[in-house]
Amino acid sequence: MDRLLRNKKAIFIFVAPALILFTVVLFIPIGTSFYYALCDYSKVTRSYTFVGFKNFVNLLHDKTMHRALKNSLFFLLFSCISQLIMGLLLAALLTNIKKGRNLFKNVIYLPCVLSSAALGLLWAFLFHAKVGINNLLAIVGIKGPGWLYETSGFITLPMWVIAFVALWQYVGQSMMLYMAQISGISKSLYEASYIDGATKVKSFWYITLPLIKPMVGTAMSLNAIGSLKFFDLIYAMLGDKTENLKMDVLATYLYRTGFSSKGGNHYGKASAIGVVLVILCLLVTAIINRIFKTESYEM
Repeated sequence: MDRLLRNKKAIFIFVAPALILFTVVLFIPIGTSFYYALCDYSKVTRSYTFVGFKNFVNLLHDKTMHRALKNSLFFLLFSCISQLIMGLLLAALLTNIKKGRNLFKNVIYLPCVLSSAALGLLWAFLFHAKVGINNLLAIVGIKGPGWLYETSGFITLPMWVIAFVALWQYVGQSMMLYMAQISGISKSLYEASYIDGATKVKSFWYITLPLIKPMVGTAMSLNAIGSLKFFDLIYAMLGDKTENLKMDVLATYLYRTGFSSKGGNHYGKASAIGVVLVILCLLVTAIINRIFKTESYEM
């Protein structure tokens, strides 16, 4: 084995298939998007004309881009904070119960593996202005709000609604990551803390949280990247009405700019939005890794 690990040709042969696949699937599309972001697409000749940073300059003055960036950053903050709190709370509760743990764990995690399109249609029906929740409220004489149609406020009501639906769908992922890390902590540490008179709350605060800090950083990175490129649930619940409802995020604005029948086919501008999205993902990931950087330790 040692001879094999020292053989550079053998290492290259084993690494080459994955490296080629990674290059074809990831690096080439990203590099192509960067090039297209510097070009203007012609629908007539179906060719790209190099225009430099014109598309990025136009985005700086684009009000819809400003709104999409604001909504994406809202999703980022809401997802990271809410899934951190709810994920840790659920992980702590389920770790300390014996009966029904697997049942509750599976029920909470189940929405993560279901189709976002199907869940989006389901929640769109529940939050419809004339049926679903509003129909139940009308029975007791309460007029329900336009859950998915209200456009007033700095952060609109539909944005809050979809953010809570996203929390319900994906909190199971954070919970499972935290439970996996918590299960690896030696029980002797907790027993020693109980002997010293610490409560379960203090043990969680001074033992569990510091030891799962690396997993918190991993979970927050996944949540941050997922929230920045959030698309499927919004499109399933609102369709092409995102612009009229002031509900555009970066991913929906990219799709509408590049591929939608309503004002689409601006591939250069759409690629510029994609570049901004990639840079934001890299920047946020670097910040989270910096915040949750930890030294190596043994549990």
